[in-house]
Amino acid sequence: MLRSNYLLTLLLGFLLQVSFAQKSPEFFLNKDAQPVPVLLVGTFHFGYPGMDSHKTKPEDKIDVLSSERQEEMKALVDYIARFKPTKIVVEAGRNTGYLMKRYARWQNGTYDLKRQEIDQLAFPLMKQFDLDTLYGCDAPSFLWSTLYSEDSMAMQPVLNRIAEVEKTEDPMEEQFYEWYSYTDQYTLNHTLLETFQLMNKPHNIQAMHGHYLIGGFKRGEFEGADELALNWYSRNLRIFRLIQRIDAGPEDRVMVLFGAGHMAILAQQFTASPGFEVVPFDALGDIK
Repeated sequence: MLRSNYLLTLLLGFLLQVSFAQKSPEFFLNKDAQPVPVLLVGTFHFGYPGMDSHKTKPEDKIDVLSSERQEEMKALVDYIARFKPTKIVVEAGRNTGYLMKRYARWQNGTYDLKRQEIDQLAFPLMKQFDLDTLYGCDAPSFLWSTLYSEDSMAMQPVLNRIAEVEKTEDPMEEQFYEWYSYTDQYTLNHTLLETFQLMNKPHNIQAMHGHYLIGGFKRGEFEGADELALNWYSRNLRIFRLIQRIDAGPEDRVMVLFGAGHMAILAQQFTASPGFEVVPFDALGDIK
């Protein structure tokens, strides 16, 4: 009898293991959930503000306002429109009143769209889908908001040491800048849609994030790691938290338009979150 019970227990355990093995973690996390579809659109900055470490050469810059590029912009907007966004998140502060005033002026013909991705991509999509709100979800990092806080005096020496930029020699740096120059050339010689399809491929997004893990990241024992965590990771996690706070339900479709460098961390959060379902940029080509 004891042996019989023992064999039964083993059999039940085996069946449970098989049953659990056939179910992915998403089955248990999302069993009754209705995740919000999200489209991540990584972009280069159309106006070339020169704020990033890589500076595009003047001869490699494109004019998105030229007649040829404007035709390409329409094709890019049409492609993104297949997602049918109901909410658009942009790389701007939470007070988007100035953007909405700009949008209203464009609607009534008193404003010409400028060389900015919000103007060129977000505004036409807002018009096409009759949206009345833009969600600005950019945020300062913990490092910078604390460093410049009135109450930061006690921590300031530590934060200054973490925040200081120290040039380090790393042979991989040159390879990354060669890659950036290649992408500039690619943009120069390909359509905007082709450029966005290249930029938003998952392996390119992950590879771009690798630049944060060399050079300055190797500074000291933990200084470089702390700077990345308290600055770049903190900023993107705060961005994700702001997007989480948007009142979006499963009937919504959220488009996130940010610089491509943000996408590796944002994609990780959205993919892992049971509240969202990422729609790959490439998948829009299959939507009619």
